[in-house]
Amino acid sequence: MIAIIDYGVGNLFSLKSSFNAIGEDAIITNNVQTIKDAKKIILPGVGAFEDATKKLKESGMKDVLLSECKKGKTVMGICLGMQLLFDESYEFGVHQGLSLINGKIVGFEGRIDKEYRIPHIGWNSLKLYNNSPIFKYLKDGDYVYFVHSYYAECNKKNIIATSDYGMEFTAAVQNENVFGCQFHPEKSGETGLKILKGFCEAE
Repeated sequence: MIAIIDYGVGNLFSLKSSFNAIGEDAIITNNVQTIKDAKKIILPGVGAFEDATKKLKESGMKDVLLSECKKGKTVMGICLGMQLLFDESYEFGVHQGLSLINGKIVGFEGRIDKEYRIPHIGWNSLKLYNNSPIFKYLKDGDYVYFVHSYYAECNKKNIIATSDYGMEFTAAVQNENVFGCQFHPEKSGETGLKILKGFCEAE
């Protein structure tokens, strides 16, 4: 069973439907025991970093997520959920993240030409690195759907995919059992379903 953490932010029902489409049992939950019993965990997220970190802590989901990660359970953050995995974010100030992956979250503004609109919304192709298991069914150039104004700066060893929007940016990351996708697999059609399938099969 896949636990989709419900802490007040995220496109939860689309995620659940996507897992159901590939024959995987997924449940939306804020129950600590259910998350402990789950085979794998999804950390979704939309909105502002600071607000999400507060809700994650206040809901009690932060502690159980960190505990399960340390035990080696496979976890994936999606969109803002991916950004929360990092040390800190510079979105409207400096805010501390979960530090499951070393690095920081920074904005496109001032880093790309003004001809590129922010937020970045739409389909972009992926360039794959480091043979991550979540991309076992993908190939370079496959398209996924993004909605974001910020992205991760981190060590190349943790980058498993990049994309381009006026500059090359981090599209997906991995640190052992912890994965993150800046894009939305649940909005990325067949490619997204292949990614979720790879995640379900990852050890």
